[in-house]
Amino acid sequence: MSANQNSVQSLVATLKSKEWVDLTHTFGPDSPRFPEFKPAKFETIFTHSDGFFVKQYTFPGQYGTHIDPPVHFYKDDDRYVEDLKLKDLVLPLVVIDFHKQAEQDPDRSLTVKDIKAWEKKHGEIPAGSFVALRTDWGKRWPSQAKFENKDDKGQNHYPGWSLDALKYIYETRHAAANGHETFDTDTAKEQQDGLVGEYYVLSHGHYQVELLDNLDRVPATGAEIFVSVAKPEKAPGFPVRAFAVFEQEQGKAANK
Repeated sequence: MSANQNSVQSLVATLKSKEWVDLTHTFGPDSPRFPEFKPAKFETIFTHSDGFFVKQYTFPGQYGTHIDPPVHFYKDDDRYVEDLKLKDLVLPLVVIDFHKQAEQDPDRSLTVKDIKAWEKKHGEIPAGSFVALRTDWGKRWPSQAKFENKDDKGQNHYPGWSLDALKYIYETRHAAANGHETFDTDTAKEQQDGLVGEYYVLSHGHYQVELLDNLDRVPATGAEIFVSVAKPEKAPGFPVRAFAVFEQEQGKAANK
């Protein structure tokens, strides 16, 4: 066995000794989904009586916890899921806690002022980071109604990013990607003007992960996010298994 193999295996062993948190929802036909999508279909096509157990799955690429590559919104950037570099799917993770504001006002969007207040406490967002917006919306899983949060006029209400906040993390702090717990980058109410925040992210060469979970179990800084995804041909989005790895002591501090 080579020295390089030894060092890599030692590194993996060290990582396995750390705290691991799954940031991914288990999804099925009845799980929350973007309102324009039909429910997924999970069909058993072979059983053990046939000699093996197989299911057939039918769902939109943007289903469950999923990744959006640039081509999802921006036709002039032809990077599909398969084109994202593996090393770009492992990034330092920053978690901005916005859950109290979202609880008080589900229409509220994260602002630059909010980010600067976070940075005053935790330090500047490092370049190359994955910036996740914690709203605790993931705790509403698996209820479609609670995720949509409709009023009596049928208007959805859930939080998101302001365009200025996204410009700040990407143009001032040079983040690499972003994520959130809701269906969309933009608040539900602001979508009347279009998905301007999501278009900005994807049209500027970044990817994002939507419908994240368990961000309340991850420290504000110090974790790494791993985004594991299949490699379907020409996919403008696909479900992922995202998880965070960090020092156990940091996790204890995050939960205080």
